[in-house]
Amino acid sequence: MTFRMVHENYNVRDLEASLAFYEQALGLKESRRITEDAFTIVYVKNENSPFELELTWLKDHPQPYDLGECEFHLAFQVDDFEGAHAKHEQMGCICFENPEMGIYFIEDPDGYWLEIIPSKD
Repeated sequence: MTFRMVHENYNVRDLEASLAFYEQALGLKESRRITEDAFTIVYVKNENSPFELELTWLKDHPQPYDLGECEFHLAFQVDDFEGAHAKHEQMGCICFENPEMGIYFIEDPDGYWLEIIPSKD
């Protein structure tokens, strides 16, 4: 028996703002969409991995989501760490840096943290 991770879900308050953020900050583009009366689900990904981030917008949930203590994150490895850092600094979305570990985190419009780590190549 084998398992393969395929996606992670984040509920978002403003779907268009989230789509714009993920495309600008991480190069993730819409791969598919499901639209119903009560919700819209958009999957975003890039060509470097089959893994998808599922962004779910619920019609009857306009308030911010309670993320608890936000002790979870999704990590992205990047081949140009310095360039990515400069881009995210310019976007104003860096929320935490750990120079000793050589990593930093960015925050999306809903408060989800995303870890940025350099490639090991």
